[in-house]
Amino acid sequence: MTLLSIVLGTLAAGIGSVWLAAALSFGLLARYTQHMLSLAAGALLGTAFLHLLPEAFESTAPPQQLFVTLLLGLVFFFLLDKAELWHHGHEHGHGHEEHHGNGAHHHASGGWAVLAGDSVHCFGDGILIASAFIADWRLGCLAALAVLAHEVPHHMGDLAVLRHTSSNRRAALLKVTLAGSITALGGLLGYWLVDSLKHYLVYFLVVASSSFIYVALADLIPQLQKRLALSETLAQIGWLAMGIGLVSAVSFAVHGH
Repeated sequence: MTLLSIVLGTLAAGIGSVWLAAALSFGLLARYTQHMLSLAAGALLGTAFLHLLPEAFESTAPPQQLFVTLLLGLVFFFLLDKAELWHHGHEHGHGHEEHHGNGAHHHASGGWAVLAGDSVHCFGDGILIASAFIADWRLGCLAALAVLAHEVPHHMGDLAVLRHTSSNRRAALLKVTLAGSITALGGLLGYWLVDSLKHYLVYFLVVASSSFIYVALADLIPQLQKRLALSETLAQIGWLAMGIGLVSAVSFAVHGH
């Protein structure tokens, strides 16, 4: 039952986020993009601080070790971001050199590079979702929803890059959907890996928390930090609070407190 939940949860998060990103990118829900960012940030922070971390700290693991794991996780995701930025910067510079030569080829290879990176990212998300499901199916559902939420802006960027390589929306959507489905493979590996290392499960939960906290604070919230009218600022705060509130409501529904 746990394995089936992991497969369904990872597919919903991996593919669902792509289709939602496509709906936003292709104009169906374009005017709600900023609100989605606020909602995603709130959901990520709520999941990390109200569910995953409390679950980890209820274990017998020393708090000092859990905090060190959280710190190392945040630093790791920061370094991962740096490596990705450096890679994109290098590719961009290389593209300028070839601009008058084989620019079309560069754009195409860049699209595949994005898909390759996205696949690795989704694979990691699958492992994180699996670790949450093994701890508690409710945590797994929340983790899957949180991954779905934070992947939407990421996939919107992927679709934008692929649209530069081809004007075919369907082909771009298919490629990113295939990358998103890699989340399920990560979930399967996570099931066997975490199941054989149950003593370390608590640390997987903390690493998952560090991922969600980092994405919310480093990727999503900075995009919201713009000078806006009072009404728009209040709307941002409201959607952020709604994201946290949704997570709290789920907690109340399943735990009764």
